[in-house]
Amino acid sequence: MSRLANRLDALTVEGELYEKLADGAVRCFACGHRCLIREGRRGICQVRFNKGGRLMVPHGYVAALQNDPIEKKPFSHVLPGASALTFGMLGCDYHCPYCQNWLTSQAMRDPASDVSAQFIREITPQAVVDYARKVGASAVVSSYNEPLITSEWAVEIFKIAKANGLLCACVSNGNNTPEAMDYLAPYLSAYKVDLKCMNDRNYRKLGGTLQNTLDGIKRARERGLWVEVVTLVIPGFNDSNEELWEAARFLAGVSTDIPWHVTAFHKDYKMTEPDNTDAKTLIRAAEIGREAGLKFVYAGNLPGTVGEYEDTLCPKCSHRLVKRRGYIIMEKKITADGKCPKCGEPIPGVWV
Repeated sequence: MSRLANRLDALTVEGELYEKLADGAVRCFACGHRCLIREGRRGICQVRFNKGGRLMVPHGYVAALQNDPIEKKPFSHVLPGASALTFGMLGCDYHCPYCQNWLTSQAMRDPASDVSAQFIREITPQAVVDYARKVGASAVVSSYNEPLITSEWAVEIFKIAKANGLLCACVSNGNNTPEAMDYLAPYLSAYKVDLKCMNDRNYRKLGGTLQNTLDGIKRARERGLWVEVVTLVIPGFNDSNEELWEAARFLAGVSTDIPWHVTAFHKDYKMTEPDNTDAKTLIRAAEIGREAGLKFVYAGNLPGTVGEYEDTLCPKCSHRLVKRRGYIIMEKKITADGKCPKCGEPIPGVWV
């Protein structure tokens, strides 16, 4: 094992999202892979492993802890202008080549890796919440790596956060299971999903399956969570009109109230061949979303270049309710009870 894996393995407890099997193996329920993990082996995520017939899972540390604008998650219909203390661990159940979590996953697999574990910070759930209160955060969010594979740790934090009046949310790839959503949902108000493409072959290249993500979006809605969806628009990968239409129509079929964020790709890590996404492409994608019937479509990552697609508009009278520039709220007019002040139209979201 790598030095990183050794360090992480010391920071584990027995998990809850699994079942024991007769032969000493375990079946993990944290994500849609539902890994069968035999003694001494690891799941696809590399951070959940079988030790003596028990599933050991991450606990007691953060690899990132930062107070962010909630718009950065991105949530555009959750407490606009609020700050969200965001925590992350390490590992992922996908291997997207443009993401740092892919790099971490490879480091954990490679015994020769020199990726340092020095940035891991041991901490208690209470200390996370105490810090959230100290910095004036209104929400606590599990993000940066995939929160499903660290669900047990997140729930320990969320229980205390919710008891202290803080909103709780996850930023996920959506590769969830009924068991994981039943486990998380009692503590969550909001759940962001990455809908990476509408082509199952391409989804499998990233480590997932399209259908489970589509089901995961529906599942989160069925659990009563406020759901926002992000598609990273990558030239030559998922930016055709046909595929964008397919994504928009799917979301509109679930609910036209779902905010859809189309965001710009930039060359990173192992994905350096596609061009960076330009504003024209994002505007084209956003227009498709609106034409498909979605009431709230946002274009992100290129502030000041996408016009009204940074803002929240009333779907009935087009009155501008929230004006944004990047992650900055420049104007907010939604009423305290979540309505348009001009025509009285209820605006779906989490406003208080």
